[in-house]
Amino acid sequence: MAKNVLIGGGTGFIGSRLSAHLGKQGYNVTVISRMPGLKRITWHDLEKNGVPKGTTAVVNLAGQNVLDPSRRWTEGFKQNVWNSRVNTSAALSKAITNSPEVKAFVNISGVSHYKPTERIYTENDKVEGFDYMSHLCLEWEKAATLSPEAAKHCRGTKIRSGVVIGREGGMIKSIWLPFQLGLGGPLGTGKQVLPWIHIEDLCRLIQHSIEDEKCENVLNGVAPEIVTNGEFSKTFASTLHRPCLCPVPEFVVETIFGKDRSSLLLTGAKIKPESTLQTGFKYNYPSAQEACKEVIRKL
Repeated sequence: MAKNVLIGGGTGFIGSRLSAHLGKQGYNVTVISRMPGLKRITWHDLEKNGVPKGTTAVVNLAGQNVLDPSRRWTEGFKQNVWNSRVNTSAALSKAITNSPEVKAFVNISGVSHYKPTERIYTENDKVEGFDYMSHLCLEWEKAATLSPEAAKHCRGTKIRSGVVIGREGGMIKSIWLPFQLGLGGPLGTGKQVLPWIHIEDLCRLIQHSIEDEKCENVLNGVAPEIVTNGEFSKTFASTLHRPCLCPVPEFVVETIFGKDRSSLLLTGAKIKPESTLQTGFKYNYPSAQEACKEVIRKL
């Protein structure tokens, strides 16, 4: 059976890794990008011509980097963040309606609509809008919901991803230098929960969602181990054989990122991947220590 996958946002930190991973698993990968090229189409091509013929699965990873410290949190940038997630999800969902060969649609969203409390959430718990990021996640998932017509031939899976841990980008790339210099530490009090997942496990979970018919609706893309930002920071520092002595005060984080974005770093909910595990998925990096050790091995 042909394995042809179309990936929206396939050139970023996660997309590049996913493209390489699926390629090794025998998939033919086509990427949707702003720029045309070999094995690429543009978003304009998608709108005009639909999903390429022969595509059997679609994955959407598209989204402007929210935590880009070089970008001020202006109304224009906020709109870019919103559109890059909601509009691309809606465009792919719409295109799949007219593409009966597509059997699986996997859309990555976030976990910001789990309100930080003492409870431990699973996929069966209600999510709600209470700030910018939570409302974004709600609209993001709404846009990724397949029409009844598309659902007749295609499974839709929404993976709610935590912070993605990998050497090539994301949080680890941002904190690598200060921790390497022995100047690393937790953000704020460090007591806030940090939902996370290793990038290899996320790529494997996406493949699992494409291939396994038990994967449908919502899956929590977080590791089974629940840790705080402080606990993760200590684990990462100790794996690097460095101290963890220099916390970053909350006001510094808020000054750099603004209130809306800083909530991603200074708050977090306790989330378990209950439905994910029930599908039979097994994590290669279920603990922060195992994840950090793999990241360090990249040295």
